[in-house]
Amino acid sequence: MGLALVHSRARVGVAAPAVQVEVHLAGGLPRMSIVGLPEAAVREAKDRVRAAIQCAQFEFPARVITVNLAPADLPKDGGRFDLPIAIGILAASGQIPADALDQYEFLGELGLTGELRPIDGVLPAALAAADAGRKLIVPPGNGAEAALARNVEARTARTLLEVCAALNGVKVLPLAVAPAALPYRGPDLCDVRGQAHARRALEIAAAGNHHLLLIGPPGCGKTLLASRLSGILPEASEDEALETAAIASVSGRGLDPARWRERPYRSPHHTASAVALVGGGAQPRPGEISLAHNGVLFLDELPEWDRRALEVLREPLESGVVTISRAARQNEFPARFQLVAAMNPCPCGWAGDPSGRCRCSLEVIRRYRARISGPLMDRIDLQIEVPRLPPSDLRPDGPASESSDAVRGRVEAARNLQHHRAGKANAHMTQAETNTHCRLQPRDQLLLERAIESLQLSARSMHRILRVSRTIADMAGVAQINTAHLTEALGYRRTDRGMGRQAA
Repeated sequence: MGLALVHSRARVGVAAPAVQVEVHLAGGLPRMSIVGLPEAAVREAKDRVRAAIQCAQFEFPARVITVNLAPADLPKDGGRFDLPIAIGILAASGQIPADALDQYEFLGELGLTGELRPIDGVLPAALAAADAGRKLIVPPGNGAEAALARNVEARTARTLLEVCAALNGVKVLPLAVAPAALPYRGPDLCDVRGQAHARRALEIAAAGNHHLLLIGPPGCGKTLLASRLSGILPEASEDEALETAAIASVSGRGLDPARWRERPYRSPHHTASAVALVGGGAQPRPGEISLAHNGVLFLDELPEWDRRALEVLREPLESGVVTISRAARQNEFPARFQLVAAMNPCPCGWAGDPSGRCRCSLEVIRRYRARISGPLMDRIDLQIEVPRLPPSDLRPDGPASESSDAVRGRVEAARNLQHHRAGKANAHMTQAETNTHCRLQPRDQLLLERAIESLQLSARSMHRILRVSRTIADMAGVAQINTAHLTEALGYRRTDRGMGRQAA
């Protein structure tokens, strides 16, 4: 009777809980069973493992083989357990030494020839293996990703035979190496001509991590501005970048290890469903809001989105996480993204344009703008109008605009003040922190109260105005919010008037 224990990792959300692969050999008619709540792809591993072991010139035991994936109540999916199951069978049958297994964790799908194929979710598993103090063996296609984890010895193997040779001490597997991080090569803010007011709002949004709504006619530069936001944000810290990369790793859409330090920029089409935005599926995967974690989520043509899809954004905008519940379990995904939305002022797109080409009635405009609920508008800190520029402002030989690098320097200086004061960006301050760090002079407090009453804004909107005021003061490098900072912040909420919002 033989028994072998092999360490591996499952994928649950962005976590990688430990799984112990227990392989037991006993007498009787030859058969193989896998227990421990395996999904279909895991149950099919028995055929892949048998062929891989035989192609590697090992003997597949003609005995009763029982494979237990513990803990038994944790669902197991995918082909990630092929390699540890094969190693367990070979160790239990005495074909490789079992005493070397405790220091390793194994991940990888096996081809019928014994070739190791890449899987998803390797980065969270590598981070967990580092915490457990074990080495990690992965397919070559996952090596660069596994090497991003700190303090882990990740090695790559092309085939099952190479893994066995390393465990037998006759071969040293190569270390996984992360590629050099490529410099940011995204679009530059200097491409934007004119639009000084919109550029100023974009810089304030970046400095305080505030959400932004751009309202203007077609072709005025809303998408152009939004696509430049990620280029003026401060460089992500290593912890932020690893957290974002881990989400990309488990998404099944691939992670580029050379771009892992870049902040994500996601721009889904307005026909995307609520599930596509927040995530879901039988085995929950992250949606667009989680893929934009620590980066930018751009929603163009905001009123054209399905109302139910937009409403699911309300809670993540406040909490920074999204919880996907299923009958048996829950998965929580980070979703601390910066929202940039764009919309036309009316169905034809030309309301308020000096050309007077708009023929939409006031009722049509009101219904169009009312597609966006009041509670969602409350959560957008900066709401500005982007006008159509005269042709003279678009000349190629016109004055050059500031580059993203120049603007990023001011943004980083303002962020440093915020992190020194509260340990977070202004947009993320709690109500208590807002009351402490955003105090106004008595006359400014009266001005704010009159504006709130005039615009019929909510308490949430009031706190967001205070945080934007704090960001404007930080950009000016002053400790006290003054009247100029408050009035500028109020100016970014003027579109609340007449937006035709509906209660929700």
